[in-house]
Amino acid sequence: MFTRTLRQRGVTLIELVMFIVIIGVALAGLLQVLSFTTKTSADPVRRKQALMIAESLLEEVRLAAFSWCDPSDPVAEKAQAVTDCAIAETFGQGSGGEPAGPRPYDNVNDYVGSAGTATAAFNAGGVLTDANGDAIDAAGYTAQVTIRPAVLNDIGATGASADTDVLRITVEVSYDGETLALDGYRTRYAPTSP
Repeated sequence: MFTRTLRQRGVTLIELVMFIVIIGVALAGLLQVLSFTTKTSADPVRRKQALMIAESLLEEVRLAAFSWCDPSDPVAEKAQAVTDCAIAETFGQGSGGEPAGPRPYDNVNDYVGSAGTATAAFNAGGVLTDANGDAIDAAGYTAQVTIRPAVLNDIGATGASADTDVLRITVEVSYDGETLALDGYRTRYAPTSP
C-alpha cells in the first residue's frame, strides 16, 4: 500500500504573530513621522495672514508723502530741494523741528528713527495696530519696518541722509518663530510727492 503525505498549507500561529508585530511597528513609526511633520510644518493660514499684514503695512508706508519739507512748512509745496525748507523732512518723528503726529505719518521717513534701523512703528503697547492706532485682532504677530536710502538706475544715494530720491522699505512680520519680509521702493518724483 502506498500512503500519501498531506502537505500543510496556510500560516502557523508564530508566523501570524510575527506578521502582526512587524506591521504594528511599521505603522507606529509612520504615524510618528506624520505627527512630527504636522506639528512642525508652517500653518498656511498663519503664513497667509502674515503676508496680508505685511502687504498692508508696506502699502501704508509707500502711500505716505515723500517730500523735501514737512507738510507744515509754508514752502513745502514749492520746495525743489531740502535747502529750500524751513522745516526739513528728516528720518524720525518730531526731529529737526518737525512736529510729531499720529499714524499714518505725514512722510515716509517718519516711520523710522534713523536710516537702516528696524523700528516697531506699527506696535502700540506691544500690540499690532492699524493706521488709526486701533489694535488688530491678530494675536502672535509683530511687525517692524526698515527704511534706507537706495540707488535705482543711478537715481538716489546711499547713506544715512533723508536727502535722497529713492528709499528702500522693508517690512518684516514675525509669527510662531518665522519671519516674513517684503521689500518695496518709494521714489521722489515731484517736489511734494503725495
